[in-house]
Amino acid sequence: MELKAENPFPWGVLHQVERGLGYGSLVCLALLPVADATARIIFKTGIPASTGLMVHCLLVVGLVSGMLATKTEEHLSIALVDNFGAPQTKQRFTIVHKLLSAFILIMVAWCGGSFVLIGLSPWRMIGFIPNQIFGLIIPFGYAVMAFRFASSAPVQGKGKILPVLALVLGTLASLPMIAKMLWGFDVPDALYILIDSWYTLAFYLKVPGVVLLLLAALAGTPLFVIMGGLALLLIQAAGGEVDVVANQVYTTLTKDSFIAIPLFTLVGFFLSESKAGERLVHTFRSFFSWLPGGMIIATVLICAFFASFTGASGVTILALGGILYTVLTSHVQYPDRFSIGLLTSVGSIGLLFPPSIPIILVGTATMTNVFHVFLGGIIPGLILVISVIIFSIISSVKTKIPVEPFNLSKALSALKGTAFEILLPVLLIGGYFSGLLSLVEIGGVAVLYIFIVEVLIHRDIPFRDLGRVFSKAIPIIGGVLSILALSQALSYYIVDTQAPEVLVHWMQGAIKSKYLFLLLLNLSLLVVGCLMDIFSAILIVLPLIVPLGVAYGIDPVHLGIIFITNLEVGFLTPPVGMNLFLAAYRFNKPFVVICRYVFPFLVIQFLVVLLVTYVPWFSTFLPGRFGP
Repeated sequence: MELKAENPFPWGVLHQVERGLGYGSLVCLALLPVADATARIIFKTGIPASTGLMVHCLLVVGLVSGMLATKTEEHLSIALVDNFGAPQTKQRFTIVHKLLSAFILIMVAWCGGSFVLIGLSPWRMIGFIPNQIFGLIIPFGYAVMAFRFASSAPVQGKGKILPVLALVLGTLASLPMIAKMLWGFDVPDALYILIDSWYTLAFYLKVPGVVLLLLAALAGTPLFVIMGGLALLLIQAAGGEVDVVANQVYTTLTKDSFIAIPLFTLVGFFLSESKAGERLVHTFRSFFSWLPGGMIIATVLICAFFASFTGASGVTILALGGILYTVLTSHVQYPDRFSIGLLTSVGSIGLLFPPSIPIILVGTATMTNVFHVFLGGIIPGLILVISVIIFSIISSVKTKIPVEPFNLSKALSALKGTAFEILLPVLLIGGYFSGLLSLVEIGGVAVLYIFIVEVLIHRDIPFRDLGRVFSKAIPIIGGVLSILALSQALSYYIVDTQAPEVLVHWMQGAIKSKYLFLLLLNLSLLVVGCLMDIFSAILIVLPLIVPLGVAYGIDPVHLGIIFITNLEVGFLTPPVGMNLFLAAYRFNKPFVVICRYVFPFLVIQFLVVLLVTYVPWFSTFLPGRFGP
């Protein structure tokens, strides 16, 4: 749904400015890599200060998209209570998590103010703009998010004082940062005693505070808020400088390796909001409908294509579920049980193929060359695709599915209509794997290419509807980048306390067998996949597992592929697998019925997970053979 400014001036104007800033910075983020690559290839030189401008555009995109995701209440969360709680219970938990979010984020905002004032040089220029000007988006963005959470808390009567109280208490808890902003490091003695008392209180609140935040995560508090809250609490309890949280936000959102994330997300939404899905269905049907099970092959390949670009299985189910369901049930006459089970199970089947965003994040989290991880996912991805296709065809043998005679002219006509979409992954993969373009440049080229195809050539998306595409992509971008930024602040504390080394030492003492460790890892990740979206799981859980993988001699590429394949299956695992709820919504079926339909496909995918886990060759052969 497109964001609409419904409030009177000045708030309506401010919302329009906010949206314009978000969309404009995203456009700049897409065009700068293309311009830089063009200048480098043609004129043998890049654009001056292009990298600095790109990463600071990413900073703006990250914070503004987070603000817009807060406005539309689309931040990523676990929210078990949404699935099982009574309406009154849900409302109470909503009040709690919105007030808690306001409390934590106003603290992060004060951290941002302290960091910008003290940590950023006013003399460093990004292009012609001072570094501190870009940095101001950090305190401003988190302050806006805090106020939005507070103002949207569903309180009535005397309870209306609670949002104000949450912001005031968060400001009081930010006393160390405020004091540093006012006095630098020469804090008055009386105030220093008060600050020291606050650090002591944080130390004693560490354990109950962590428990409270974990429970709040289950109750629906956005995961990026939980990450920020844990970082603030634990760093203060250890006596550290909490403005390091804002420092980590800035450092994370100015890494050029993360620029590809919003760009490929935008490409995925251009595809899902156009008629590309309908054209692809028509093309694949023309080429495969003469085969027994031909539409099964087409369905799996189309879903894999979409999921590889969106990086989110839910988008695939919601964007393609309706049209593919109609084709499978009405035109090809597969039964409901089979069609819904297949469509639900293949919603995330393309996450192992380039240019998958989860693959990019895995490469970052494991400190592995993304090129190697892309190569490592190809064979396991093909095994998963082929296994689902074979199982589906065998399962449908009893169904007398009529086949259509192959019509070459009809197939070529359909292919002509989808040639540009089919050419997209070929161009991108060729450009990246050939070394001609970097991953960031590939992302920019992909956005420009798909814009030309869907807006100018096919004209599926009129210029007036471009805002609709951006408004649907922005919450996903904001959700991922918000978690990415604040999870790094928590990672800073975890690394500083040497917690991974302690965990490795304990695990090696408790579990001697590498294979037993892998089995426990499989089971644990299935639970993680049930409870968390893939982006949150990669950013929060994978960094803790990486040292364990090293200790047990597991190749980091293999570990990353294990992680993604397990999470794909976790999306289908009852009682809270995300794809199950999305399918229940999309196909208007009871949740229990969806679980029953999906079960056979779940078993097949779990067997593939075990195969990929215990035969590392599938993940390591291509990186070893073709990796630099």
